Amino acid sequence: MGDFFNPEKGIWVWISTLVDVCGLSILWTVLCLPLVTAGPATAALYYTVVKCVRGRESGAFGTYFRSFRTNFKTGTLTALAVIPLALALLGGHYVVRWYGTRLGGLAYVLYVAYYFALLIPAGVLCWLFPLLAGFDNTFPRHLVNAARLALANLPVTCLMTLVNLLPLLLALLFP
Repeated sequence: MGDFFNPEKGIWVWISTLVDVCGLSILWTVLCLPLVTAGPATAALYYTVVKCVRGRESGAFGTYFRSFRTNFKTGTLTALAVIPLALALLGGHYVVRWYGTRLGGLAYVLYVAYYFALLIPAGVLCWLFPLLAGFDNTFPRHLVNAARLALANLPVTCLMTLVNLLPLLLALLFP
């Protein structure tokens, strides 16, 4: 019976991990509300999950805040560079969709091709913030490395992008 109440064994380790993951998810959501801090918040979440949840280290919230503070400058600059690019690609999507639905034929084929081509920049974003969490580098270097990883691992990149976009699509379809 003594092992049941031991906080280092059994169900208590699982409950502790569950509380850490839920708390970190709530903290990440709050820190992502100002869109420019989404980069460092995501990098800090990735770093903390790798260190504390997978690596079984203690102090998840302290690790999260230290990582957030460490990645704040580079992550914010990354987000400030990525947000206008994402808006431009989204605007292009709406233009191509408008022509594709109005003209049909080849324009619709181009719309579908553009839709699938958007997986590449979204995939680069999927690689960018874990790179930011794990390595000290400049923004252009991180971007080049993320693009290389996205293209070298294209099937994994497409799967990661779809998994990351699925909650957003579900939230838009079923508010």
